[in-house]
Amino acid sequence: MNEQDLLFTPATRAAAMIRQGRLSALKYVEAVLGAIAREQPRLNTFVEVLADDARREAKAADAAVRAGEKLGPLHGVPVHIKDLLDVKGVPTRKGSAIFADAPPAERDDVLVERLRAAGAIIIGKSTTPEFGNKGLTDSPPHGITRNPWNTARTSGGSSGGAAAAVAAGLGPLGLGTDGAGSVRGPAACCGVVGLKPTLGTVPYEATADAFGNNIFAGPLARTVTDAAVMHAVMTGGAPADPWSLKGEDRRALSPRLIGSDLSGVRIGFLRRCHNPRVAADVEANLEASLAAWAAMGAEVEEIVEEIDWIEYEGRVLYQGGFHASCGPFLPRWQNQMDPVTLAFMERGSHFTLADFRTAQFKRTALFRAIQGLLARYDFLVTPTASRTALPVEFDAANDEVEVDGVKCGITRQGWTAYQYPFNLTGHPALSLPSGFGADGLPTAVQIVGAWGAETDVLRLGALLEQARPWAQHRPPAG
Repeated sequence: MNEQDLLFTPATRAAAMIRQGRLSALKYVEAVLGAIAREQPRLNTFVEVLADDARREAKAADAAVRAGEKLGPLHGVPVHIKDLLDVKGVPTRKGSAIFADAPPAERDDVLVERLRAAGAIIIGKSTTPEFGNKGLTDSPPHGITRNPWNTARTSGGSSGGAAAAVAAGLGPLGLGTDGAGSVRGPAACCGVVGLKPTLGTVPYEATADAFGNNIFAGPLARTVTDAAVMHAVMTGGAPADPWSLKGEDRRALSPRLIGSDLSGVRIGFLRRCHNPRVAADVEANLEASLAAWAAMGAEVEEIVEEIDWIEYEGRVLYQGGFHASCGPFLPRWQNQMDPVTLAFMERGSHFTLADFRTAQFKRTALFRAIQGLLARYDFLVTPTASRTALPVEFDAANDEVEVDGVKCGITRQGWTAYQYPFNLTGHPALSLPSGFGADGLPTAVQIVGAWGAETDVLRLGALLEQARPWAQHRPPAG
């Protein structure tokens, strides 16, 4: 296998080759490190590359194979971690000048611990906008992360570094976070698979508001199987996350999804959520995806009733949260913060406690509305975004998104309207590629399932992946 093929080999296949002694973990890591060195100046996907640590861990992984030790499902596989989560010995800079000189983390985040226990080799920290604040990945201290399919376009946000790295072959797995679509949006922009799990399935220790949490951690991968294996490794309760302490196993597959005959499976699809338009190429690829499931026997029906997607109340929660959490930084750091963060904070400062509580009530109403839909349908399907990736210079605070030449509002109104609602309701949501747009960039569909049903969601995604293969496509190298 040549080096380029190795870089785009699925993680599960590479791990099997390492376990069988057919691939050296060190050779694999060296190939990935070499690719990062070549592509980092062009794409800017990493804040820090842990080359020495990765080589040392790879040598230990090879020794474990030779010694016949028990090996985990990700043994010898390079994984990168979004720079909002702690990796022991490495600063967590959060895309912000405020934390540019942060001390090294004293411990691994629980998810990093679980990845290491599964045999993964942590190869670096991937880029994020300041505090994961927006749907594009750029920050004052770390610059712009670019889309490997077209470097004039964004990689999405806020897990844009992870998505772009996976798409470009700079490590097969990335750990992202998703507070308003931040795994699924970058997955859509970069043509990879991204999963936001059910609230509580994968613990999220990094949030400051554990009980009101709407932030999730999830995998970015080139195949559904890779995403599923990484997700399974990270599931289970953790003491710091109360939502994760229910103790139930959420990985069971519904029997009717075991085969490829979807007779009796009901799919309800939404062309739009709050957004006024969807691009013609995105819609065409949505229709082709729905047709593929229908050909397997699924009942596919459009959902036409009006739903209050709480776009305004979502902004109250989101921007009000930034006002509260970042306010203490302003006296010293205001001139070094992202203008988008500052704009969100300023807007959030005008919301009242009554506004905030009303938004929380509306969140409950949205959850119940989605529960009502899922009583009728096994899955909900939408586009992941209304159009392909935006230009890298797009101002996420003020610019209006254009869809087929028509201005459609700011990003959450006009582009990513399909994503944030399911952060607020907690349902699992998977983004996977649906094809290419007219501009040659990836498009994507989103599958939403019942609480705890991410295995079913992943299975439906895998069936689409088989019917409309994607992973063989590679972006142009620099």
